[in-house]
Amino acid sequence: MSAPALKVRPAAPAFLPYGRQVIEEDDIAAVAEVLRGDYLTTGPAVARFEAALANYTGAKHAVVCANGTAALHMAARALNLGAGTKIIVPAITFLATASAPHLNGADIVFADVDPNTGLMTPETFSNAIARAGKADAVFNVHLNGQCGALEEIAAIARIHKIKVVDDACHTLGATYVGNSSGAGRIGANAHCDLSVFSFHPVKAIAMGEGGAITTNDPDMAKRLILARNHGMTRDSAEFTNAADAFDEEGRANPWYYELVVPEFNWRANDIQCALGLSQLAKLDRFLARRRAVVATYDALLAPYAPIVKPLARMRACLPAWHLYVARIDFKSAGISRAAVMRALAEDGIGTQVHYFPVHRQPYYAQRFPATLPGADLYYRQALSLPLSAAMDARDAERVVDALARVLKL
Repeated sequence: MSAPALKVRPAAPAFLPYGRQVIEEDDIAAVAEVLRGDYLTTGPAVARFEAALANYTGAKHAVVCANGTAALHMAARALNLGAGTKIIVPAITFLATASAPHLNGADIVFADVDPNTGLMTPETFSNAIARAGKADAVFNVHLNGQCGALEEIAAIARIHKIKVVDDACHTLGATYVGNSSGAGRIGANAHCDLSVFSFHPVKAIAMGEGGAITTNDPDMAKRLILARNHGMTRDSAEFTNAADAFDEEGRANPWYYELVVPEFNWRANDIQCALGLSQLAKLDRFLARRRAVVATYDALLAPYAPIVKPLARMRACLPAWHLYVARIDFKSAGISRAAVMRALAEDGIGTQVHYFPVHRQPYYAQRFPATLPGADLYYRQALSLPLSAAMDARDAERVVDALARVLKL
């Protein structure tokens, strides 16, 4: 008598994280080429990536660095946003938008956001200025891939003599259409002094870790380079200690460098930049895939309104979608967000919350208290569903089917 046939259980579907990189063979080859070469850091790949990024964004200068947090800190250093200054930061963002300038000595004034987009508005910006009394800069966060009201916020900033830094860590490749300035890429700095980017693996392009700042001011670019490289210069034209800097014939000593101002080592290396350069060439393809997945999500979730709704869309922005945030009325659905996330994880679907409002973090709540109902409402309903250039419509269908099942819709 033969043994009964064993039932073969189908393989579980691969886990679908909320975000991930897309690494292809030419990316690996680009990194391998650097590893086989002479320079692992401070070599030619750094300059090539900076030139390509400046060209892509439309900025005159790009300065690459170790990560997006370093870029935010360098921006604060370059704009002299230290002790005695106040910086306005929207409450819905990652910790670094507030912490990087705060570590330079600045006080933080948190601005409220539109609960339907998570973005700071001209009204909430103006309210934050009024609460601050006087502000020196605003770090305007472009969230989830959408850009906020750049032109209007810049106009308010000019009236109050406030510097503008675009935290564009979510929006590499996004286009803004202004009322008077026409269309332009985020990072071209049409409405700000500096733009900051991140190249973490869940972002549009990956460098492992990496960041950059774009500017149109050559002096600002020099200051940013100081801020990423210990505050030291090897430019003999800038030396002030002639006795040690030059030989008897007036030639700069070949070993000599000078400290202009103490800074950190925020350099990016050639390995990172080779990967970044290879990835940047694919950015438009990656963004097209992300936009297609977002469109699929929007269509599939439409029948489940008002329990589940997409983010409200900004009229003047062609987004570079970084995250897909669904706005979910968990109370009406009769289930907690934590329970939804755990149930989806058991089904092989990763989710996340972007973000817990920074003004409610205990450190900041004790030092810079604020009551911001828009940020609280946005946070209460936000759930980031999987989104990456590795996904297709079938992945979005899988996520929505699971979400509807968990919410009993």
